[in-house]
Amino acid sequence: MAVGKKEENMAVEIVKPRIDKRDYRRIVLQNNLEILLISDPETDKCAASMNVCVGAFSDPEGLEGLAHFLEHMLFYASEKYPVEDSYSKYITENGGSTNAFTSSEDTNYYFEVNADGFEEALDRFAQFFIKPLMSADATTREIKAVDSEHQKNLLSDPWRMNQLQKHLSAENHPYHKFSTGSWDTLEVRPKERGIDTRQELLKFYSENYSANLMHLVVYSKDSLDKVEQLVRGKFQDIRNIDRNQIHFTGQPCIMEHLQILVRAVPIKQGHKLKIIWPITPGIHHYKEGPCRYLGHLIGHEGEGSLFYVLKKLGWATSLSAGESDWTNEFSFFKVAIDLTDAGQDHFEDIMGLLFKYIHLLQQAGASKWIFEELSAICETAFHYQDKIRPSDYVVNVAMNMQHYPPEDWLVASSLPSKFNPSIIQSFLNELNPDNVRIFWESTKFEGNTSMTEPWYGTAYSIEKVGGDSIKQWMEHAPSEELHLPAPNVFIPTDLSLKPVFEKTKVPILLRKSPYSRLWYKPDTAFSSPKAYVMIDFSCPYCGHSPEAEVLTEIFTRLLMDYLNEYAYNAQVAGLYYDISKTNSGFQLTLFGYNDKLRVLLEAVIEKVAKFEVKPDRFSVVKELVTKQYQNFKFQQPYQQVMYYCSLLLKDNIWPWNEELEVLPHLKVDDLVKFYPLLMARSFMECYVAGNVEQAEAESMIQLIEDVFFKGPQSISKPLFASQHLTNRVVNLERGVNYVYAAEGLNPSDENSALVHYIQVHQDDFMLNVKLQLFALIAKQPAFHQLRSVEQLGYITVLMQRSDSGVHGVQFIVQSTAKDPKYIDTRVELFMKMFESKLYEMTSDEFKNNVNALIDMKLEKHKNLREESRFYWREISDGTLKFDRRDREIVALKQLTQKELTDFFDEYIKVGVPRKKALSVRVYGSSHSSQFQAHKNEQMEPNAVQIEEIFSFRRSRPLYSSFKGGFGHVRL
Repeated sequence: MAVGKKEENMAVEIVKPRIDKRDYRRIVLQNNLEILLISDPETDKCAASMNVCVGAFSDPEGLEGLAHFLEHMLFYASEKYPVEDSYSKYITENGGSTNAFTSSEDTNYYFEVNADGFEEALDRFAQFFIKPLMSADATTREIKAVDSEHQKNLLSDPWRMNQLQKHLSAENHPYHKFSTGSWDTLEVRPKERGIDTRQELLKFYSENYSANLMHLVVYSKDSLDKVEQLVRGKFQDIRNIDRNQIHFTGQPCIMEHLQILVRAVPIKQGHKLKIIWPITPGIHHYKEGPCRYLGHLIGHEGEGSLFYVLKKLGWATSLSAGESDWTNEFSFFKVAIDLTDAGQDHFEDIMGLLFKYIHLLQQAGASKWIFEELSAICETAFHYQDKIRPSDYVVNVAMNMQHYPPEDWLVASSLPSKFNPSIIQSFLNELNPDNVRIFWESTKFEGNTSMTEPWYGTAYSIEKVGGDSIKQWMEHAPSEELHLPAPNVFIPTDLSLKPVFEKTKVPILLRKSPYSRLWYKPDTAFSSPKAYVMIDFSCPYCGHSPEAEVLTEIFTRLLMDYLNEYAYNAQVAGLYYDISKTNSGFQLTLFGYNDKLRVLLEAVIEKVAKFEVKPDRFSVVKELVTKQYQNFKFQQPYQQVMYYCSLLLKDNIWPWNEELEVLPHLKVDDLVKFYPLLMARSFMECYVAGNVEQAEAESMIQLIEDVFFKGPQSISKPLFASQHLTNRVVNLERGVNYVYAAEGLNPSDENSALVHYIQVHQDDFMLNVKLQLFALIAKQPAFHQLRSVEQLGYITVLMQRSDSGVHGVQFIVQSTAKDPKYIDTRVELFMKMFESKLYEMTSDEFKNNVNALIDMKLEKHKNLREESRFYWREISDGTLKFDRRDREIVALKQLTQKELTDFFDEYIKVGVPRKKALSVRVYGSSHSSQFQAHKNEQMEPNAVQIEEIFSFRRSRPLYSSFKGGFGHVRL
């Protein structure tokens, strides 16, 4: 059916959050393009997202990945802006970012940019959909980029298992397709059949990209009237061919794909269960929220829940449940369980318990009080939601526009409000044994499978599982008591805002004692009933040895494990907590509604203070930590080079392989003895921000001090002056190019990677802004040259790097096409090419870049969490320059163009005597011969091969530490 003419002047009241001050307006252009305009006078960044209702399901037969390939191609050039890559260059130079993604039925394009550059950015963006140029040369190059993206995913378990689920579906349904595309599907196979991919690309665009299939969201600082005028002028030329929206009717899974048990071999260590049912799409009943209700209960982690029982039995470490992979025509309900080794041996019991819990829900019927509680939680979350990045916001809303009526574009399915027991029951009835698909992943299945998925090469076997088998599993399952959750005591009831008497712009040092230091920042910007609390425990014994490091990891994981049943309700109600290991001890983070935050904090502190080692949970957590260390070798090569780079530069880091080596020998008794040593002496760096009064903040920290340091049975003593921990970084030698090379840890991974790091200076406002300005100007040219022109690899980035206040810049490239040494030469060649561009830059271009960087620094924090993380970085680094942005703006305004080129000539330029460079190279299996050859080659002058990381680290001086002197506060 044709989409039909949309009502142009339909008056719509769009439901928005109570605290949302933005204005919204729906308009429809003459070409039937439906648009939502958003006016936010407070925003620093403007954004837009165009959602095109055409995705991978529309790929022509034999041209898998064409929709995704088209998404890549639209970024290159247009008739109005024919210079290749000028769109992305413009966005970057105006402090913005841009990207796109292709899903089953949609392709979404988006960007955000400084407000001053928005009008031209929007004009350039509109040309994607008016007259793009897809040159033959760019077409060939970008097929390589699509292939590189696919190569990156080949050894990723989520990609592999997702494709296996698609593979085991009806071949005549588009769900079955491979959607990413590769060199094979877009170049080799079409050529063999005499098909010109570029012609197919042009045809696909002209036949599918029609204004009536598009939804646009524009987020601006201007008034609605002004932004409407702007948008009408720029987007009315998108042609409308009244293209019918394609509806892919029918179910992807017919009878042969149901009642199946699939055993699959993953890449990473571990065991997972995914139990999947095809269901009615929840979108048809989004106000009744049946999937949210069922996901809430089946995925619950409190006492009596399925996960509570599986965890108590030692069989599972995580469980989630909810709707996934949905369209308007079909959907799936998925339960995902991470199993322990013991759980792997109790598959039938676990399946029996799951179906017993579903049976319990069917017997109990839909519960009104549970629905109302869930509805209240959702309502509070919607009305007090944090502002997010404009680009993320416009993408979310543009995706909603094709599925929901205009009044619910912002709400979507986040506000279940109509309790309808019969609808919930009908969805529950779909979760039955006749309808189930079970995907069981484990490395234990290796060598015992008979089939291979064609696109990713995943080994699997398949067998039928009838309802009688599941009935037997239910009968034989353990007789643990499963029951519905109790009422949630963490739902906030007081959402009032506390008075702020002192409008402080930055954190203040509120309290100092031999045990702690408290930084405090009341909410003066967000008018939100939320708080952010960070307590960082500095414990010298934590970094004592690899064993101490691993025991601290197990200790923090056990604390999270013990708290789970109690604190899960807090997370459901919007109060989040985390306890995690750091290089210097461990830290506790709490964030969310302040109403019940103190209650949760007291519970967590009590668990830390009264820590005991439960042998059964110790073995489960040790197993989990061991698998994570074992899976380190399956990280992407670009992640491996970044790890080696950190290991080379940062003092006091233990290598993962040493930690893995000690893990098997650690026993319960080791942790019992370790805990008092860990806590024997400590210091707390604390940060409390948000809707909290000064007295409350002080009282929280006093409470913790009383528990740990006061009283006859104190757990901890204050640190000696000599024990305050430092964070120090290796100072590379000037005029030397250091090279560290290693083979990839996974012999099956063909990808190689490079980090080319240039170390510049220790924190200094003027040097900071010179480095930032260089990175801003060079970022897009580097991406264009190394990724788009030379096609070295899909992952290609130039970015700043900061290690505890030591600043530099790094190129990161991952490639199957070229080895890391070759890529290194291309990086240096790029910098030689860039030299002339920098020297030839006009004074206007220089001013524009400076102004773009100033605009980026003037950008306000969007929410409390973002603000808190910014200030916490200053505290954890020890730099304490809370007014950093203001001071760097002053430095930028004083900066001259000559000072920038002098900076480049002194620190960055290839071959200059003051330059400090480090190349970290990881060789994938496709370049193993080059690894051996390069190791034996003579090094170039001024180049030094690092043979062993720790000898190198010990041989170099370190930068001074900003952190580590008790009471020494630099402001």
